[in-house]
Amino acid sequence: MDSPMYFWLGAFVVFGVIEAATAGLTSIWFAVGALVTLVAAAFGASIGVQIAVFIAASAAALAVTRPLVKRFISNKKVPTNADRVLGEQAKVTEQIDNIAATGAVYVDGKTWSARSDDGEVIPVNTMVVIQSMEGVKLIVRVVKEEEK
Repeated sequence: MDSPMYFWLGAFVVFGVIEAATAGLTSIWFAVGALVTLVAAAFGASIGVQIAVFIAASAAALAVTRPLVKRFISNKKVPTNADRVLGEQAKVTEQIDNIAATGAVYVDGKTWSARSDDGEVIPVNTMVVIQSMEGVKLIVRVVKEEEK
């Protein structure tokens, strides 16, 4: 075994360790490139050919795995059925009091636990608009006159 083979074997190990230590796909393509180049070095390819093989094999690995990577890396928020109540108006069915940790609203045919977005106590039968969702609780505010 000559020194270029040791170099590519070392590169393969380093890229493999980096890949194993990270949560996402960060260096797997270079590990594949180093492994393919290790084989080229074993067959006596020149340094220039080895570098070209490394670049080509790494690029090919990236091109082949790109759709898989996009699916895993994509940070798109996937809407759920619960998200459809955001921005909707609801009727308070149990007084909303953040300090007492009480409150419920009725919207979209369901009763949800609710909390006020500004800490205001909201009485029963008040119309509110849903601002956001925290777990299974809706965060609401009182509907303004112009929104009714």
